[in-house]
Formats: sequence, structure tokens, C-alpha cells
Amino acid sequence: MNEEEKVKKQLVKNMILNLITFSIIFYLLGIVIYTQFTNSLYMSADSELEKATYQISSREQNNKEKKPIPKENIELNEEPKYRDQNPRLVFIERNQNGEIIEDSENIYRLNEIFTDVQFDTNQLNLIYEIKIDNEYYYRGINKQLEDGSYIQILINVDSEKNIAKEFSTTLIIALIVSIVFILIASYILSKKTLKPIVASWKKQNEFVQDASHELRTPITIIKAKQESLLEKPNTKIIDNAEDISITLKETQRLTKLIKELMELARNDSKKMTLNKEKFYIDKEIKSIISLYDEVAKSQGKKLILNLKFNDEINADLNKIKELLIILLDNSFKYTEKGNDIQVITYKKENKLILEVVDTGIGISKEAQEHIFERFYREEKSRTRKKGGMGLRTFYCL
Repeated sequence: MNEEEKVKKQLVKNMILNLITFSIIFYLLGIVIYTQFTNSLYMSADSELEKATYQISSREQNNKEKKPIPKENIELNEEPKYRDQNPRLVFIERNQNGEIIEDSENIYRLNEIFTDVQFDTNQLNLIYEIKIDNEYYYRGINKQLEDGSYIQILINVDSEKNIAKEFSTTLIIALIVSIVFILIASYILSKKTLKPIVASWKKQNEFVQDASHELRTPITIIKAKQESLLEKPNTKIIDNAEDISITLKETQRLTKLIKELMELARNDSKKMTLNKEKFYIDKEIKSIISLYDEVAKSQGKKLILNLKFNDEINADLNKIKELLIILLDNSFKYTEKGNDIQVITYKKENKLILEVVDTGIGISKEAQEHIFERFYREEKSRTRKKGGMGLRTFYCL
């Protein structure tokens, strides 16, 4: 499986994971919203049922305190005893067995659809929902009266049911639309998340290829020269001085490369430690530059010091030296004979500024944007001729 296929596979995995996660979140959120909405929707109806129950209890209490009126003295035009209730309410009186009392004055107000309404004598003072005639929705509550009979109070909730149904449909559509947007967002986020990983992956592959090339070249040369020496076992060392010198030179190059690779590995594993100490940077630079005086003279180049920091810094001295040596090596490589190389220090905003200035070929504007990218090398063929490998990364302060 190539890199592109691996990236696509990981992208799909991330998309599916994000889709499942957000879908579950939206689903649970939808359930909470729907539950809260329906509860608030039926709140008014339930309140009416509880109010009716309370009024019946109050009427029973009042009737206890009054003398009963003979039935023959009740006028025919007297209003039913539940007339003061909400017109949406339906009252069904039942005997002690839970059967509808047919001679009740309230029975004449009942529609035929209520004659087969379910009733449970054990379900008292709890609000429930029933469907009557497979078409109408009611919420009800059952109450037992003092004489052992029952009153079943129903309230029509068809309008609330329709609103809840429409709301659930809207919620489902919104959830489906949200899933589509989640899918798109998951793709964008997954792609964006994988972008730096893919870039790092490519850099690592480039690094492995470059490092393999750099390792292979000195090893090949060393092997060839050693085989050549074995073919001439009776010759003297002085006769093979050139081959031995080349072998040593390539060995040094190989050692340097391995050291830099190990340095990078430590950086990546965050095992690098900085040994900070206080020292005068200008003094240390002078001691390093003294080592390059002879090199500069032999190459016809001039080293110029312009050190004006004149203060202590707290840093890793070895890393500072290593950094300065790298900068000087590059300057010597790319500065033509007869030109100058300057090392400058000064203080700016209470910070040390260290500059190595030369008149070499410089770095193009396009490459300047990548100078802090690890493993980046401008014009690889040119860099290889000069011996650079683009592997260094340093933390000094």
C-alpha cells in the first residue's frame, strides 16, 4: 500500500469516526429537545386535569359539611355539577367496579366513543395517555371518590399531538441535514488534520532518501578502497597513502552524518538537554575565530570581527559554538577568494544579536521561506558538492 492509499484510508477512518461521534451527540441532543418540548406542550393539559381533580376533591369536602338536598327538590334546569370546568374536559362517572354509571346526569354529555374507554381501578391520581376510537388522543386521570365510586377525567390533546408530530418531523429533517453537514465538516477537518502529518511524512521520506544517498556514497568509496588495499597485500603504506587518506576522509564524513542523525533523533524524542551557563559571548567568539584565521589566509579570505555585545549571556556554550562553526563553514564554502567574512554581535532590546555576514551566493527569496524547515536544502546538487546535508537543528538558549 503506497502513501497516498494510506492517507486516503486514514482520511476515511477519521471521517467515519467524526460522523459517528457527532451523530450520537446530535441524536441525544434531539431526544432531550423533543422530550423537553413535549413536556412543556402537555403542561397546560396536565394542569387542567390536576385542577379538575382538586376541584372535585374540594366539592366533596364541601358536600360533607352540608346537608344533602333531596333529589326531588333538585330543579330540572339546574346546571350539571361539572359545568364550571374547562369545556375540553370530559367526565366519566364509574361505580365501584369501574363501570360507567348510566343514570348519571353527566352521561348525557358523553359521546358514544367514550363508552368503551379503558379504565383501570388500580391506576389512580396518575396522568396517562390513551387513544380513543383509533383516532383521538386524550390524556386522563382517575380519581376515587369518598363513596368508593370513580371519576375518570379526560382532556383532548389532538392539537398538541399534531404539533408534537410536526415538531418531530422537523427535528428528524434537521438531524438528517445536520448529518450531511457533519459529513462535509468531517471531511474538511480530517483533511486539515492530516495535512501536517502528510507534510511531515513526505519530509521524512525525503530525509530517508537523502540520508540513504549520503550514507551509501562514503560506504561505497570506503569499501572500494579497502578492497583495493586487499588486492595489494605486499605494498607499503606509503604506496597507498592516497587511498588511505580518501578512506579516512570518507570515514570522517560518515561519522559526521551519523552524529547529526543521532542529534535529530534526540531532538525528536525530546531527550536533548541544554547545559546552560553564564559566559561572555564576545570572548568565546574570539577563541573560535582564532581557529579559522589560518584557514581564511590559506583561502585568500579575510575574517573581520565587530563584537559590541560586551555582556554575559545564559546559554548552552557548546551549542552556541556548534552553531557559529556551522555558519562559518557555510561562509567559507560560498565566499569567493578575496572577499570578507564578518562576525557581528550587538545588543537590541536587551537581546543578543549574532550575525555572520559574507558575500557568497546567498539564498533565493523562494528558499528563504523554507530556511526553518527541517531537511530543506536549496539546490541539492550544489549542496552535495559542498558537503552539506541539511540535517542540523539546534536549540541554544
